Amino acid sequence: MTVVNPPPVDAPERHQDAYAISAEFYDVLQAERDEARVRSLYRDDVRGARTGVLDVGAGTGRVTLMSLVESRVPVHAVEPARSMRTPLMTRLASLGAEFTTRVTVHPQALDETGLCAVADVAVCHNTVACLHPAARRALWPAVAEALVPTGVLLVQLPPARLPRRTTTHALPTRTVGRHEYGGRLVTSAEGDRIRARFDYWVCGDGRVLRRHDETFWMWPASRGRLIAELEEEGFIALPVRPEPSVLAVRLAPP
Repeated sequence: MTVVNPPPVDAPERHQDAYAISAEFYDVLQAERDEARVRSLYRDDVRGARTGVLDVGAGTGRVTLMSLVESRVPVHAVEPARSMRTPLMTRLASLGAEFTTRVTVHPQALDETGLCAVADVAVCHNTVACLHPAARRALWPAVAEALVPTGVLLVQLPPARLPRRTTTHALPTRTVGRHEYGGRLVTSAEGDRIRARFDYWVCGDGRVLRRHDETFWMWPASRGRLIAELEEEGFIALPVRPEPSVLAVRLAPP
């Protein structure tokens, strides 16, 4: 019998603690609205895919599932954070074989996957804003490597600038059984970054049962800044889309 030594346990799990708090609340409070947004932003592009779809920062799987339903091509879901990848895998496991045979989940950063020419459509939704500028610039050559020539990359743009004041955005409230789930997002400027703090709570029997919070950092970057970075990696900017929050670029032919 041949014994295959497994890789070190912690090798692909460096990001396992990211989203440890938010993973419990994301689908309950945000996924329904995000699912509708994903369909409106990317569905037509995914339907036109002929080689494959690449979902960079798949999270709990909104772009991945939409891509499986709307296309007939292989789908690659890249999600380094174990806390988010766990509900993604659970969701995929509930699908039939006609879907699961077409999707591969990669538990590391894109530049560690070794993916080459696997897709003609790449989507980076709700991800780039949380990347340090150095990490953001390192992402573009990995996307270019994963795309076929003339492949299209769709990027949800980060905030263009720092907020002038602290703002609070209420998340939808959802009732699950006897408990009510709620939350809010508080954003503020701190140095050259944006502090995004999610406050969550669970109520029942007329009182607050639990409170949690988790902070993420975002780095602003203008559309022009991202276009300049992507042009250095061989991408060409496409016309501005009806939804200006998404930047579309195409990989230039060799």
